[in-house]
Amino acid sequence: MKVEPIRSQRDLAKIRRLLKDKPRDLLLLNLGVNTGLRVQDILSLRVKQVRNVPLGGRIVVKEKKTQKQNIIIVNKLIFASLNAYFEAFPEVRDEDFVFKSRKGRNYPLTTYAVTQMVQRWCDSIGLKINAGAHSLRKTFCWMQRTVYGTSWEQICERLNHSSPAITRRYLGIKKEEIEQALMHDI
Repeated sequence: MKVEPIRSQRDLAKIRRLLKDKPRDLLLLNLGVNTGLRVQDILSLRVKQVRNVPLGGRIVVKEKKTQKQNIIIVNKLIFASLNAYFEAFPEVRDEDFVFKSRKGRNYPLTTYAVTQMVQRWCDSIGLKINAGAHSLRKTFCWMQRTVYGTSWEQICERLNHSSPAITRRYLGIKKEEIEQALMHDI
C-alpha cells in the first residue's frame, strides 16, 4: 500500500494535541516529521544517544539501508519532546531502546507497529489518508517543499537518495500544481 504524507500543519497540530499525554509517541512523531529519517533508523535509537543532547545539538545515526551516517539536529520540538520523554520515563537506562516494544528493553517497536500507530492517529483526527510509518518521512518532504520552499535537490541530499527520481516521488507533486504552474505568464 502506498502511503501519503500529512499535508497540513493544522493536522499535525491536531495529532500533537492527541499525543500530548503520550510522550514516547509524541517524540516518535516529532523525530519522524522533523528529520526525514526512515522509521527503522529512528527506532534503532538508544537512550544514550539522545539523553542530555542540547537544543541545536547533533545526534549521529547510521542508516540501516544505506550504511551512511546521517544526523539529527535537535530543534525546539524535538528538544521539548525529549525533555517530556525523560520526565515521563526517568528509569530508562542508557542501553535501552528509546522506542522499546512491550517485549522488553532489548527490542524496539517494529515498523509495522508504527504503521498501525500513524494510521490510528490520522483516523482519530478524521484525516482520511492511507497512512503508515513512511508517512512521517514523506511529511518531512512535503512540508519542506510546500511550507519552507526547500529545493528538491536539498531534500534529495538530506534523504541520502541515490537518484533525484526517487526524491521526486516523495515530494507528492499533484497534477493540479503542474496545471497551476502552466497559468503563469512568463
